[in-house]
Amino acid sequence: MPSSLLDKRLRLTILLAYWIAGALYAIYTPAWQTPDEPAHYNYIRQVVDEGCCPRIEAGDWSSEYLSQLTSGRFAPELLEDLNSIQYEDHHPPLYYMSASLVYRLTDGDLIALRLFSVALGAGVAALSYLVSRRLLPAHPQVALGVMALVAFLPQRLHMLSAVNNDALAELLVGLALLWLLRYLDGDELPVWQLGMLVGLAFLTKLTIYFLALLAPLAIWLKWRRGGETTGELLRSLATFTLAAGIIGGVWWLRNISVYGFPDFLGLAAHDAVVADQPRTADFIGEHGGGVYLVQMLGTTFKSFWGQFGWMALPLDHVLGGWIYRGFGLFALVGVSGALLASVKRRAASDGRPNRAADGWLILLTTLLIVLLQFGYYNLEFQQWQGRYLFPALLPIACILVYGVDYWRAWLLSRWDAARWLTPLALIGLFVLDLYLLRRVIVPGLAYPL
Repeated sequence: MPSSLLDKRLRLTILLAYWIAGALYAIYTPAWQTPDEPAHYNYIRQVVDEGCCPRIEAGDWSSEYLSQLTSGRFAPELLEDLNSIQYEDHHPPLYYMSASLVYRLTDGDLIALRLFSVALGAGVAALSYLVSRRLLPAHPQVALGVMALVAFLPQRLHMLSAVNNDALAELLVGLALLWLLRYLDGDELPVWQLGMLVGLAFLTKLTIYFLALLAPLAIWLKWRRGGETTGELLRSLATFTLAAGIIGGVWWLRNISVYGFPDFLGLAAHDAVVADQPRTADFIGEHGGGVYLVQMLGTTFKSFWGQFGWMALPLDHVLGGWIYRGFGLFALVGVSGALLASVKRRAASDGRPNRAADGWLILLTTLLIVLLQFGYYNLEFQQWQGRYLFPALLPIACILVYGVDYWRAWLLSRWDAARWLTPLALIGLFVLDLYLLRRVIVPGLAYPL
């Protein structure tokens, strides 16, 4: 079979399998048993019932009530005040306004709204292939592997089959990264398009505001290679800033009118409402910095791959405890292979700026900023959740799969067909997803009738 035909069939297989797995997760994951789902749902409900946009205020958060709900597996008798969970009301409105159309058509059906997130996630999976193929044009097997990892990573599938704004945020990150790589490759793309993409990101989620830093970086990188004059550089920066600022500015001015200056993001209002969330300083004061660091790293690692519900279901004892060990080995092989491949590529280059190096710089900068965001957030609140790294999932997947495939090529260099082993192995995560849904998520999170 020609490589191009096999590539296409594997892409379609991944998308079809993603739709199957995503739909099953959306249908069978017990209601409200993904982090913050009731609050995101209530934002959509408020948009439909009262118009856009809700305001976060006292009474939107109750740690005592949330504890009762999660410990009681959202038992029916506890749901009387579910509508009061509104602590996500500070978020930008784009996802919720889009989802409100589904809410109106289905009378607020939870599964329909979950399937809306699944649909957005399919776009992210497709974009992950396009981005990694653009980054590594000579390695189609890596692009397919990246697509499979993004589609079937258990924790991410759990989150993207729920009601939240993560799917739209990741879709915009994928679109922006693809645009930036095409721009660096020399495609004739108007910069105002990038400004609009980043402006939409401003209206979607605070965790993807970092796109506003990547765009000037890409414009500067192209100028550094001699692709633009200084005047063109300044015009491009001004055009981008104006387009993004006009779109985002509408939301920021609204927040200032509601919460007052300088709280243009609504974060101060949010922090005041959720003031009794677990604090990092309190944990360190009680247990010490060493214990904090060990537990933070361990829990973040586990919850990146799979720790379901409201962090209630780790996988330590599932399949003999080998799931985390397997993912840990995968990460170790991937990172080591990527480092060796990087050294090899650098030795073969002439040291001058080039498109491939610039593309990797964009992805690595994305990863670095997301890691810094995660660390900064945890300076105040104790939030050891790997899902907060998912805005950088595409760079993470590119690094890991590229590294794993480097070792595959080194071990099986004489067998050309072996290159397809990398994506085929990662497509196997689909089977693990179905197993976890049936044996872990449903029995572990469902309220016993």
